[in-house]
Amino acid sequence: MATDVLAKEGISGLRVEVLAKRCGVTKGSFYWHFKDRQALLDAVLERWRAGRIRDIEKTTAVQPGHEREQLHYAIEVYGASRNRKGMSIELAIRDWARRDANAAGVVESVDLYRLECTRRLFTASGMSDSEAKSRSLLLYACVFGLSLMHYDGFDNNLLEIKQRIAQRIVET
Repeated sequence: MATDVLAKEGISGLRVEVLAKRCGVTKGSFYWHFKDRQALLDAVLERWRAGRIRDIEKTTAVQPGHEREQLHYAIEVYGASRNRKGMSIELAIRDWARRDANAAGVVESVDLYRLECTRRLFTASGMSDSEAKSRSLLLYACVFGLSLMHYDGFDNNLLEIKQRIAQRIVET
């Protein structure tokens, strides 16, 4: 419930009174689960962090020798999926992180983990560490950038364009 409110209203929507009412519980019941609003915010951040870590681990898990295929898969998953709710949550968390050091630390840890997982795939596929780092950053800049853009009218064959982009990111 809290992440839905965060996605729609931002951090300002995460108020105890409002959430208790939406959940159909009293404020006292709410405080039974969370010591205070900060505990709620910490729980929201932890749930987001844990979900993103699980997601990237699933997306980058690979059998040795199939690293490039897994990189293509990661680009496809993150680049093809236009999950508006997920992107709304991601944007709300990132907006929160612009104003809150704790949220910024969580976002940075997730971003670094994402980059490290794909860096390992790139190095396992034969790239130098510096090349793997630059490709990891390029991969995420591309997929996050595409997820923020509205480009359906740009070309009639967007799937082919995305495949060519992925090829350029992954191949040596």
